[in-house]
Amino acid sequence: MKRTGVDANQLELEDKVVNIKRVTKVVKGGSNSRFTALVVVGDRNGHVGVGLGKAKEVPEAIRKGKEDAMKHIIEVPLDENSSIPHDYIGKYGASNVLLKRAPEGTGIIAGGPARIVCELAGIRNVRTKSLGSNNKQNVVLATVTGLTELKTPEEMARKRGKSVSEITA
Repeated sequence: MKRTGVDANQLELEDKVVNIKRVTKVVKGGSNSRFTALVVVGDRNGHVGVGLGKAKEVPEAIRKGKEDAMKHIIEVPLDENSSIPHDYIGKYGASNVLLKRAPEGTGIIAGGPARIVCELAGIRNVRTKSLGSNNKQNVVLATVTGLTELKTPEEMARKRGKSVSEITA
């Protein structure tokens, strides 16, 4: 994932725990139990990050996940009606998430993991469909990957050496 020059300390971030898993490792003397927490942070204004924390206790895993998410904040381009600039399929592992732009008043039509990412990113109108694997961690990461790859019409026009009106037509 590409990182932006966003300082997480300057943003008012909200966090949500997507998933907590109990992981057991079998060793010579028995088994070790740990917890992994998948945490999403965002400011509901175009910035979102995902992190994974692992620890022996749940609160510690959540804290570590939040810290990791703050290190991996990305900037999401939004259009005039708080939607995404264009349709895109985000891919991660065996999970694919189709992100479709939507007109004002549509709301967030998304499944659990993708919904949390979209809400915390500040997207208010979007349709998503989870394709392939439904593993929560991979769906969240596929959604974030898709949001990372989005380009504004201005960026595309600059890249192609054309005007914005030629790109949007």
